[in-house]
Amino acid sequence: MRRYAQAAGCLPILALLAPVGAQQPASWHDPSPHVVRFVTVEKDVRLEVLDWGGSGRPVILLAGGGNTAHLFDDFAPKLQLTARCHVYGITRRGFGASGFSAANHGADRLGDDVLAVIGALKLDRPVLVGHSIAGAELSEVATRHSDRVAGLVYLEAAYPYAFDNGKGPTMGEFRNISGPQPPAPGASELASFRALQRWDAQTYGFQSPEAEFRQTWEATPDGRPAKPRDFPGSQVFMTIMTGDKRYSDMRVPALVVFAIPHIPDEWTATSKDPAVRGTARSYYSALDILAEKQAKSLEAGWPTARVIRLKGRHYVFASNESDVLREVRAFVAGLK
Repeated sequence: MRRYAQAAGCLPILALLAPVGAQQPASWHDPSPHVVRFVTVEKDVRLEVLDWGGSGRPVILLAGGGNTAHLFDDFAPKLQLTARCHVYGITRRGFGASGFSAANHGADRLGDDVLAVIGALKLDRPVLVGHSIAGAELSEVATRHSDRVAGLVYLEAAYPYAFDNGKGPTMGEFRNISGPQPPAPGASELASFRALQRWDAQTYGFQSPEAEFRQTWEATPDGRPAKPRDFPGSQVFMTIMTGDKRYSDMRVPALVVFAIPHIPDEWTATSKDPAVRGTARSYYSALDILAEKQAKSLEAGWPTARVIRLKGRHYVFASNESDVLREVRAFVAGLK
């Protein structure tokens, strides 16, 4: 599903530039307690919006590159209870069940999509919570329409595409570091989506919802996972990462969570190949240096933001779930 692009040197902040329209066996039912609706944001483009319910301030979850809102199927209900809020999730255009238009795509278009959902659902100044590349959407909305949101939460998402005041590392520096190639699931792991989910959890140290695999992998006629989907929306990520747009003057309250140090994934830590282990150590060491430099530049350039560092993985809301829930609850409770 997700970590493959990361390990291949495309940054942990990219997640997976993977794979629209989930084909699912009729017998399978998504157990997450959400309501699925679709919001039209442009002619012929509808976005999938998940609604986990709740009362209190609205919170919108935005997934990283290659993922859909179903990535939060396990996390969202816990956030709803912990932070006493109404939780939504948006699957960005070109991914999962959301529609796609090749024209007018970029951080500004994705930001407009988020604003369109806020308007359609009549949400009053929600908190935006973004993982990975979704930080660009958070910063885009905050820069142009700070009055529409109450706060921002960056979960391993405040890298140079989301905050760049010229004092931190560049996106080029992140792209220039590379890690070892990740493993691929074998025939037994592809026997079912549940088997793929178990393999992924054992390989990477934390479990993602089965629904997310069903959204991001193609299925065989008999309902087994075949291969990661090729999502048309993935083309926007390189545009965001290599573009000249810079965000540095956000005046919205923010909680910024970095995973420093990034704990090596299980498959690198336990590999019997010394070359793989050596490459992994070099990769994570270089990544941590750049991430710390970015965190410091953000602390200096955005003094009203709360920046915290957790010893975890890029999918920090999964690897450090209790820490993230606690911090988000305190942040939301302190907003006006």
